[in-house]
Amino acid sequence: MNTFGRIFTCTTFGESHGPALGVVVDGCPPKIPLTEDLIQPYMDRRRPGRGPTMSARPEPDTVEIQSGVFEGETTGMPISILIRSVSQESRDYEALRSVFRPGHADFTYQQKYGVRDHRGGGRSSGRETAARVAAGAVAFQCLKRCGITITSRICEIHGEHNPVCFEDRILAAKERGDSVGGIIELIALGCPTGLGDPVFGKLDAAIAGAMMGIGAVKGVEIGEGFAAARMYGSEQNDAIMRSGFATNHAGGILGGISNGDPIIVRIAVKPTPSIALPQQTITAQGEETTIEILGRHDPCIVPRVMVVAECMLALVLIDALLLQDRFTRFS
Repeated sequence: MNTFGRIFTCTTFGESHGPALGVVVDGCPPKIPLTEDLIQPYMDRRRPGRGPTMSARPEPDTVEIQSGVFEGETTGMPISILIRSVSQESRDYEALRSVFRPGHADFTYQQKYGVRDHRGGGRSSGRETAARVAAGAVAFQCLKRCGITITSRICEIHGEHNPVCFEDRILAAKERGDSVGGIIELIALGCPTGLGDPVFGKLDAAIAGAMMGIGAVKGVEIGEGFAAARMYGSEQNDAIMRSGFATNHAGGILGGISNGDPIIVRIAVKPTPSIALPQQTITAQGEETTIEILGRHDPCIVPRVMVVAECMLALVLIDALLLQDRFTRFS
């Protein structure tokens, strides 16, 4: 399950403290403009080491296109992108070789595979998302051809809704050795009607799966989301006018199919589990112990998750567009 998508697919590889991460994108149409310079801005938004509210690990996350591009355009062949790691400090994790970190995948990976990479979480690390962002950047280049744009914003940090106070909340948590989470909203504009395949290929189901596939995400809403449970049907239903829908409580999707309105998605991002405060856990031998996690960690992952979520939404939409082409080509 390291491959995402049905027609426009991406297979990511690499671990947190390995020599490199990367992705192979397949199914991308030919003659799409693509260079490292078009991908790099997305990588720069995700990479660490850009300020006091982020991990201090200074990874440049420079992308190298290895295949699938000729003279600045895609060829229709598999696109391979490499991202070399240059700032691993594995010694910080040596004390965790036989200890399970609370809130991480250490315990479950050990139980499932019988082996795990303790250096930063290996494959379960948030660093894996660098490869997803590279793939999403390719998807964005395709969506531009279709007039589709995706933006995101932070709705709240640790319950605070005022953007002016977000950094203060994050730095306060960092000061006490703790971390905080938040909520991100994404909006996709310009999506045509008809995207999504019922019954088990619904567009909102695909979006929800893509968002929950991001390690830090613990909840997803489409349109009104959980607020719909507190509304009357007369409030929730979007009246249909000659000019279109009067409201957009559905978030741009009805019956699992896009209706032409903006697609609105919100995700809940948990606090970063790596914190400096003492935590109760057990060793690989089942002995109870207390740990304090060292290393370079984000006191809040929310700002860096924004571009990851945008890229995952882009991957869903380009896949849905290519799937829809099966119906429109012969109509």
